[in-house]
Amino acid sequence: MPNIKSSKKDLKRSRRRAIRNADIRSNVKTAVKKARAATAGKDAEAARAEIRTAARLLDKAATKGAIHKRAAARRKSRLAKRLQASQAAPPPAEGEAAAAG
Repeated sequence: MPNIKSSKKDLKRSRRRAIRNADIRSNVKTAVKKARAATAGKDAEAARAEIRTAARLLDKAATKGAIHKRAAARRKSRLAKRLQASQAAPPPAEGEAAAAG
């Protein structure tokens, strides 16, 4: 426990920030999980909406310093890649490719 007045104040600030950051990170994790689950589903519009929400929360968390800005960018990029992959047409089966060619 600090004895100096400014150190006591700094400790209070650190605890407040830690609580705020934990709350922000928790909300981000929940949004990212929902977005991942939505990309696994069939509804492309719902997936796009969930990813938009997650991206917004990631940007806000990075702005506030709860997570690093590059970590936010990386997570947004991975979600976008996941959305693209889920919307891509599945490759033709082996038998269909041979019959068509």
